[in-house]
Amino acid sequence: MAHGHHIEIVQEQFNVPSKAKTIAIVLAVAGLILASIGFVTMDKSNKGGHGHDAKTEASHSAAPEAKDAHHQDAHHQDEHATAGHTAEHGDKACCKEDADKFGNRASYEKIDHPWHTRVWASLLIIGYYVLLISLAAMFFVAVQYIANAGWSAAIKRVPEAIYTFVPVAFLVVLAVVFIAKNDLYHWAHYEHLHLKKGDVGYDAILAGKSGFLNTGMFLIFPTVLVIIWVLMGRKLRSLSTQEDAAQKGETKFFKLSIRWSAAFAVIYGFTLSVIAWLYIMSIDAHWFSTIFGVYNFATGWVSALTVICLFVIYLKSQGYLKIVSDEHVHDLGKFMFAFSIFWTYIWISQYLLIWYAHIPEEMAYYQIRYEQYKPYFLVNLAMNFITPFLFLMMRNAKRHKMVLSIAGTIMLLGHYNDIWLMVMPGVFGPGQHISLLDIGLLLLFAGVFMYWVLVALTKRGLIAVNHPYIEESAHHDVGV
Repeated sequence: MAHGHHIEIVQEQFNVPSKAKTIAIVLAVAGLILASIGFVTMDKSNKGGHGHDAKTEASHSAAPEAKDAHHQDAHHQDEHATAGHTAEHGDKACCKEDADKFGNRASYEKIDHPWHTRVWASLLIIGYYVLLISLAAMFFVAVQYIANAGWSAAIKRVPEAIYTFVPVAFLVVLAVVFIAKNDLYHWAHYEHLHLKKGDVGYDAILAGKSGFLNTGMFLIFPTVLVIIWVLMGRKLRSLSTQEDAAQKGETKFFKLSIRWSAAFAVIYGFTLSVIAWLYIMSIDAHWFSTIFGVYNFATGWVSALTVICLFVIYLKSQGYLKIVSDEHVHDLGKFMFAFSIFWTYIWISQYLLIWYAHIPEEMAYYQIRYEQYKPYFLVNLAMNFITPFLFLMMRNAKRHKMVLSIAGTIMLLGHYNDIWLMVMPGVFGPGQHISLLDIGLLLLFAGVFMYWVLVALTKRGLIAVNHPYIEESAHHDVGV
């Protein structure tokens, strides 16, 4: 169904309003101040501690394998080996096995770390979160080309601007893991021990994963992947710019964009999981999930859709994107709603399978998060599923910019909590809370990210005037 009147398509050049600059700078400065206060007031009593020496197997969500009465001797041998490793390296046991009617369970205690580990963990969380969003924005552009989608042509410059932040976010993550690898990741410390089978403290699980979990793979492989992603993103932006300068009706650059998008989608689809496995899942090195990569994709994807929607709403409020109508906003709202359900499906799939199987080395991951971080665990579901489900169920809500803005903000905070919950229990055991440091870094990155994207939007016209489907997009109507 098309609009019944002619819509003139003209190029628009965005200039960052002074108010927007001020808000972004204020957010960043306020975040820096709060982070500084959080840093100054944080407990620094563990200055002499060694976080990587404080971890034992179960502290990283790997409860010892369930043993019955016929395996008691083997169980005592395992305990002896762990105790020997603890005595040799000065480890403080952070958990113990507690057999009850449900089977073997892990009882957690706080893990000692150098005080600065808390800073690195917080930086890893926010850097990784913004990296997921930026990469998913690039994937959004690629999917539109692959699907021959017409509706999104009017808003494509927004995700193109968002994914320019990929190098910045990745450099933050890379710096953190390079500096604090031994404190954040138990396997990195174990790697330095060079233990062989039969040695006291030998860990069969970590030894079996050493072909993947090693320093070379950890630092080099993600860097190569991100370089490939960035180069492909630059190519897509370059083709988009060349298309603007081409003659009306020229489809050469559009067809090239489809090919590059298809290549990027395949590479991104298969390799995003590697980033998730290395940087996040390996914090709990004994635990694994076959859908953890999909789960991280869902988190980044729904967050990116939300960010795109918020930027489109903002640009509309400033008088830009004149060819973008409530129909486009409605579609973005539908995506936010639909993929919140998708995120929940992946979340519950991972949780229920582990809960139902009740295998100790798997269930320990959720045990600590549910028993020791229950408020954050429940808030995760409330902010990322219940809120968008209730806010965005109705058709009018998906077209109402204020409702979308409020729901979107809650969702973005909820998915930050989601990643926080992936990282903190595995690094520190129980006892952590979202602090001024976390809030400050979140605001700091929000301000920097906002300013960066707004400036990126000024680098080229807001409207892809020579896109083959721009007329279709201008007349887009959902028909209901």
